[in-house]
Amino acid sequence: MKHGRNPRSGRYPLRLRRRPVPWDRQPPTWRQARPAVITGALKRALARPSGNWYVVGATTGVRPDRPLARTVAGLEVVVWRDARGRLVGGPGACPHLGAPLAASPVRCGTLVCHWHGLALDGTASAGWEPLPVHDDGVLVWVRLDAAGGEQPTPVPAPAARPPLSTALTSVWQGVGVCAPEDVVANRLDPWHGAWFHPYSFADLTVVGEPGDADDEDDRFVVDVSFRLTRRLVVPVRAEFTAPGPRTVVMRITDGEGTGSVVETHATPLGADGHGRPRTAVVEAVLATSGRPGFTLARRLAPALRPLMHTAAARLWRDDFAYAERRRHLRDLGRNPG
Repeated sequence: MKHGRNPRSGRYPLRLRRRPVPWDRQPPTWRQARPAVITGALKRALARPSGNWYVVGATTGVRPDRPLARTVAGLEVVVWRDARGRLVGGPGACPHLGAPLAASPVRCGTLVCHWHGLALDGTASAGWEPLPVHDDGVLVWVRLDAAGGEQPTPVPAPAARPPLSTALTSVWQGVGVCAPEDVVANRLDPWHGAWFHPYSFADLTVVGEPGDADDEDDRFVVDVSFRLTRRLVVPVRAEFTAPGPRTVVMRITDGEGTGSVVETHATPLGADGHGRPRTAVVEAVLATSGRPGFTLARRLAPALRPLMHTAAARLWRDDFAYAERRRHLRDLGRNPG
């Protein structure tokens, strides 16, 4: 894999674009965005093991008084913390008469069914069986061996992240009418960034792409500028990898925020009323910087997270359209690639 120039990692993270290129005059990328390259990267991602682990949601979504709930691969799942603060979880339907445990309160670490008072402390009880769960400090996971059908692993494969103690974290969640593979395919097409998201990206060039082998260099490398205003941008180099069938990781490798990570996780929910697949995107941002001012940014995290969520929602409004269009073409018997 050949990489071109590096963005400048100078003293100042911002750059003023002297002559911004109009959207319709930027270099077209359709010749570089070869369907075979994207499809090949997707196939290799889908073939990688996950240990049957699925992202349920954000760690912060597990509240002391109520469970975190989600339908995963058609199964209702709830997770909460027991009296000792351990994460526990299992099916989201009460074994008694099927009440939705998602709507039941947690009292002193015990989930109490609001229909008839069946109390669950996270251990097997009255026909309710716990599921393996994991909290990595940012995201909460559940292991569904029947849905995954793979060799199970004790915990999800760890991702290389900046230390949580020094990172600014944010988790955004949304739902699209598509399959997880459509979300992954979207992220493995970096060429669409400046064309489809001109409000966020400029001057995008893919300087490295994977070959046809599943090796450690199976990644896309991109030089891109994040837009702050029409002319003020932050140039970086980033890489995109797919460590599993439902995950794509973007990592900044040069420029402002080197070491920062965006993890995009696609969790299958089940079919909608028309039989179409629905997928939740849980996207975790772990931003880091060696600049002194970043400490202040971390302190202002509660105020910054809504802005980060707004930016993610705007991107995913368009990216869901991409993923849903891909699913639609597949339903028509057309190969999206």
